[in-house]
Amino acid sequence: MMCSVNNKLVGAEPPQAEGFSCQQYVDIHCHCLYGVDDGPATKAEALALCRGLVDDCVSEVVATPHQLGRFSGCNEAAQIREAVFTLNEELKSSDIPLTVRPGGDVRVDERICHLLETDKVLTLADGGRYILLELPHEVFIDIEPLIVELSSLGVQAVISHPERHPVLAKQPKVLGKWLAQSAHLQITSASLLGEFGLMAQRAAWDFLSSGWACLVATDSHNLDTRRPRMKAAFQRISIKLGQAVARQVCIENPLRIIKQENLQTAHFIKKGKHIDEAVPTNS
Repeated sequence: MMCSVNNKLVGAEPPQAEGFSCQQYVDIHCHCLYGVDDGPATKAEALALCRGLVDDCVSEVVATPHQLGRFSGCNEAAQIREAVFTLNEELKSSDIPLTVRPGGDVRVDERICHLLETDKVLTLADGGRYILLELPHEVFIDIEPLIVELSSLGVQAVISHPERHPVLAKQPKVLGKWLAQSAHLQITSASLLGEFGLMAQRAAWDFLSSGWACLVATDSHNLDTRRPRMKAAFQRISIKLGQAVARQVCIENPLRIIKQENLQTAHFIKKGKHIDEAVPTNS
């Protein structure tokens, strides 16, 4: 059964296809630490969210509390590492089979390279190779110079939920410059299911089906409005684009982030096409 993206399917559950089992997903973008940002406020809420992640078949998660922006001066690297250690101990004592790794959802800032060198902001899984960058939602900033500067330090940018940015969703061609400079796109699992609206859903599928996006993550904050949706997204991707694509973006590439390995590059780059030839249609 094929599911098309249309108004009727916004927010709809994917069909339960035969042969699907509970895969072990790796979530590289999640606000699961408590008392640090707009994620869980209490330990109980954090443990509930972690149980929700396990129920969603997530086995490893990178905790990515907001850094910089309105959280500038707090949530620094040492504090996040300590909070992750504490949460992992609490998960063990609560018999919740989830491994949490440190990271950050880093608001774009001209100081980022300096702050990386002084150990103030975190890379994904604290490995030094990939950094999750969050763009300001209300304005557009061309971050190509920052991506180039990061690359000179051996750090690759992962752009957080570009499908939810109103400019990038409507004018995706600007992303081509960033991808050409070794950036990567991470889309939100709930966007694929229509939970951030039709524009974000269409852009998410365009980025994924064109090969521009190579990572899917939950960006979950709680079990109510921002719950984990990896299992449902995996099933929907498998039905629309094939299980090999679903495994690549939900399991294999996220695991490569954890292991600090090379990500599988988009298919149009492998085929020798120029980035501009594969601009998503945004239709």
